[in-house]
Amino acid sequence: MYALVDCNNFFVSCERVFRPDLEGKAVVVLSNNDGCIVSRSNESKDMGIKMGTPFFKVKHLADAGHLHAFSSNYALYGDLSDRVMSILADAVPRIEIYSIDEAYLHLEGIDPGKVPQLCRELVDKVRKWVGVPVSIGVAPTKTLAKIASHFAKKYKGYKGVCMMDTEAKRLKALELTPIGDVWGVGRRLAPKMQQMSVMTALDFVNRPKDWVERTFSLPVVRTWEELQGHACVEEEREERRKTICTSRSFADMIEDENELMLRVSDFAALCAKKLREEGSAACDVTTFMYTNRFREDLQQYFPSATIRLDVAANSAQEIVGAALRAFRTIYRPGFRYKKAGVIVSNIVPSGAVQGAIFGFDEELRSRQDRLSEVMDKVNRAAAGGTDSSGKSLIRLAAQRPGHFADGIRRDFCSRLYTTSLDDIIEVR
Repeated sequence: MYALVDCNNFFVSCERVFRPDLEGKAVVVLSNNDGCIVSRSNESKDMGIKMGTPFFKVKHLADAGHLHAFSSNYALYGDLSDRVMSILADAVPRIEIYSIDEAYLHLEGIDPGKVPQLCRELVDKVRKWVGVPVSIGVAPTKTLAKIASHFAKKYKGYKGVCMMDTEAKRLKALELTPIGDVWGVGRRLAPKMQQMSVMTALDFVNRPKDWVERTFSLPVVRTWEELQGHACVEEEREERRKTICTSRSFADMIEDENELMLRVSDFAALCAKKLREEGSAACDVTTFMYTNRFREDLQQYFPSATIRLDVAANSAQEIVGAALRAFRTIYRPGFRYKKAGVIVSNIVPSGAVQGAIFGFDEELRSRQDRLSEVMDKVNRAAAGGTDSSGKSLIRLAAQRPGHFADGIRRDFCSRLYTTSLDDIIEVR
């Protein structure tokens, strides 16, 4: 049996932990640069606000006091997530953290008769110790547990815990679940299935297996098996990423070429850092830029260019240099750019980099690798052992001085209640 623990409206719930006056009120959390809505309270959902809605379209509600908006505060969310996961890890033999707000609990070795009480205790403990409400779905497979957690969240009668432990419960849940809500199907495949008269999860499992195998790919076949109650989705294992992207929307549109080059250098340096952390190197470096698609009164331009490196690299010098070469081929004056980014792809293990036949300077590469290693050590030490925020005490001259996040709009950011002594909660 598996139990999926899902934090309800997680980012919003984190904001409410230190603002209990927001309980029962419409709250949203915004993406970087306060661009779009990425988390909603139930009250904001009831107002018809959709996920991904640009904030400027509902800002009038916030100005009128009908909606409370917050900038993303990932330091706070990450810390509260760690606290939730530590409580879960102490309660079961094995935990599989799926995302910042979800975790699968492996219940092998636990008396099945004690599972409902264990889950109810976890719901109460997380709420009391952390302040975040959670819902738990228990079922024989991960896909069914995902469906069960949805019912636990949707219907108050479950009191946060939905047990799918009988065949009758499984069939009833599948009958009530639209096919587009099934984990592994989603919005892309749902229209195709609906055209085949597969409207619910029960419609899907009632189709013969050979039909599923002829019509869909192997992951969808596994989803069909999971819905039948046969566990076949193994634990998620960390694999080497095929691409790494670092990008940002700018607080204000940028025309200046030099300022854009500094931003691109920052993005490229962070991509290189992620490559080194994963023990990888990239062969391709892509730079892209966007104008503001919401400004129909302005000229639009969405260019990108890719540079192929002779030898896969992960040093900041080489990745930044390639990103800037790509930038110079696509930059056009007269446009007002709202977003830019760098993608590194064609990724290989750094220990298996194949040298070029011509023009490869091994001594230069060795010096760059040593320099990158020293930069990483100094930056980690300056950041207290980690350097995940983008701060760089030592950086290339091509990068901007100061914090990587400088210039990101966060007009509605809450305080760092749990991670900064300067922002510790005040009691009056």
